[in-house]
Amino acid sequence: MSKFVNEVNSTKQYLMINGEKVETEKYAPLYSPYSGKEIAQIAMADREQTLQAIAAAYKARDIMATMPAYQRAEILENVVTILKQKADEAADIIAREAAKPIMFAKAEVARTIETYKFAAEEAKRIHGETIPFDAAAGGVNRIGYTLREPIGVIGAITPFNFPMNLVAHKVGPAIAAGNTIVLKPASQTPLSALFIAEIFEEAGLPAGVLNVVTGPGGIVGDAIVEDDRVSMVTFTGSPGVGIGIRNKAGLKKTTLELGSNSALIIDKDIDVGQIIDRCIMGAFSNQGQVCISLQRVYAHEDVYEEFVAKFTEAAKKLKIGDPLDPDTYISALISKGEAERVLGWIEETKGSNATIAAGGKLQDGVLEPTIVRDADHSLNISCQEAFAPVVVVNKVSSVKEAVEQVNDSRFGLQAGIYTNNVKNALYASKQLHVGGVIINDVPTYRVDQMPYGGVKESGTGREGIKYAVEEMTEMKLVVWNQS
Repeated sequence: MSKFVNEVNSTKQYLMINGEKVETEKYAPLYSPYSGKEIAQIAMADREQTLQAIAAAYKARDIMATMPAYQRAEILENVVTILKQKADEAADIIAREAAKPIMFAKAEVARTIETYKFAAEEAKRIHGETIPFDAAAGGVNRIGYTLREPIGVIGAITPFNFPMNLVAHKVGPAIAAGNTIVLKPASQTPLSALFIAEIFEEAGLPAGVLNVVTGPGGIVGDAIVEDDRVSMVTFTGSPGVGIGIRNKAGLKKTTLELGSNSALIIDKDIDVGQIIDRCIMGAFSNQGQVCISLQRVYAHEDVYEEFVAKFTEAAKKLKIGDPLDPDTYISALISKGEAERVLGWIEETKGSNATIAAGGKLQDGVLEPTIVRDADHSLNISCQEAFAPVVVVNKVSSVKEAVEQVNDSRFGLQAGIYTNNVKNALYASKQLHVGGVIINDVPTYRVDQMPYGGVKESGTGREGIKYAVEEMTEMKLVVWNQS
């Protein structure tokens, strides 16, 4: 067992401010979502300590703003090297604090390594453009160009479901662009963020550039959002909290990646047997606690029954249990409260025309993979974000009808369509009101360099390293008069 895991199991976890571990007056126990056993004691920062972290980041911003691009890239490359060496330890931490099955925890670490690699590469590609000033009569004898400059202090608030990779999507581009960060990780998954902070310190990141502050959102989060020294807030989480951040942020830049109830359309010309494995992954990986988890399926009436039968059969074979077991596919939701909420939504379907084709109950505290047929859109399990291993499968008569059903949502993150008909693919890509349309795959598809974000209540702005760097820099125009 590694040094960090030993410390997690035996000592308190402190704040990381200005390169130093900082104690707090209060600590809160962190429990395993699966076993219920205490994992660690987590520092609970107060407002004053949060302001200290912001002050440290504000003071360090000149160091980062003047650091050459190659040095920022080297630090990020060092993180890649160290994290590769500690990949098993990182996956173990994720599995323990989030109850993410170890197979998916290892996949998250691999993606995190790739994300920091992309950040290292993007650090060398931040540039502006020249402007043809003589295209205007008043621009003759002038030349001009734009620069991308770091925005300053970035407040990053991250969720529990990808506690290492979604931190990387905020910290990686922030450092690549020459910014400093105050990071508030999710209360259930702080260990991944503290682990990464130690890796960055080992990688040569100057003190004060990355500060990790654990504690209640109403104290830590509010202090970050409201402080004038913070130039940008990047948040991944629920729509309610995101809208609150937007309202409090004033003129700060905000990138908000919020909720979804992602949908998949299955056209009549599809070989259903070929797509079942992808649909299982899309719906049930990480217990459905994925922002683009497959929650709604609209299958053409010609393939509907076959799809339901094969999808149900596959879902019932998934192994439920301990996240540290390499064969486990489904483990506990992040909290008992979340399980109770989803069970309530499943119970609600019993007063409607919907039927439960698979799952619907707890097995040793773990919610079984659940498939619901013919669910009316007004049911919570369809129109809200389930964030659980629950999928609604409904029948449609055409792709046009399916698109209308997909768009009948307050969310719009990503959607997918399986079809062999080019016209239907083009129609869906144009008519689906979402941030990303995935053709011939599930909406859960993501690689870390692509632009990622949504419309409607799914948020504002885009992540994906290059696109996040654009959000985390300001454009400056320079004009030379040669007359």
